[in-house]
Amino acid sequence: MLIHWTHLWPSMLASFLASLVECVEALTVVLAVGAVRGWRSALAGSASGLAALLLLVVALGHALTRIPLQKLQLVVGGLLLLFGMRWLRKAVLRAAGVLALHDEAAIYEREAQALREQAVAAHAWDKLAFAAAFKITVLEGVEVVFIVLAIGAGRPDLLWPASLGALAALLVVAALGVAVHKPLARVPENTLKFAVGVLLCAFGTYWAGEGMGYAWPGADGAIPLLMCAFLAVAMLCVAGCRRMAAGVAR
Repeated sequence: MLIHWTHLWPSMLASFLASLVECVEALTVVLAVGAVRGWRSALAGSASGLAALLLLVVALGHALTRIPLQKLQLVVGGLLLLFGMRWLRKAVLRAAGVLALHDEAAIYEREAQALREQAVAAHAWDKLAFAAAFKITVLEGVEVVFIVLAIGAGRPDLLWPASLGALAALLVVAALGVAVHKPLARVPENTLKFAVGVLLCAFGTYWAGEGMGYAWPGADGAIPLLMCAFLAVAMLCVAGCRRMAAGVAR
């Protein structure tokens, strides 16, 4: 049971945190669309986007079952590692003050202003609102789909935990959106992206090693150790970037 749980909880946590970040970004735009253009079309567009993502998950999930496991682990591990490194790089630079932090409140105001500049349709059905909500839901959701499938691709029994993590994030963000009706500006997004980057890099390294036939010491227990290693390196990178930024400023 120890091996099972050391593999299960990182899968759910990685999927939950990654999905939480993407859902917050999508919610910010959907709330702006709904507040400015009307909730009926905005919610319809978002719901249609979720339906399209569900069909994508079913199609891709079926296709993955036809690929030999070892090849799938190698390819998915490499892609997941690259995906995690992209998130981790931005999170490190933001934590070091090199890049500006992601501001959901500013994004909300920018999207709302852009929508106000468009004439609101006189009839109840607003095509612009529907298209905007649909687009942001699909764009952010595709990243969630990729992460869920990549996490669960290494072993069939991990697809459900990863899917549950993503679903939990969607429900949490939806509930908060209904409750506050404003962008979730207080969500520490860069901290979440930092954690997700570490988790995805650890999973990517593990799956790539499995795909190359490497027998990890401790089997599934190597995943938490990989997380600690990536976290330590990332923290060192943050400190180094801060010193370099301070030197440039002086």
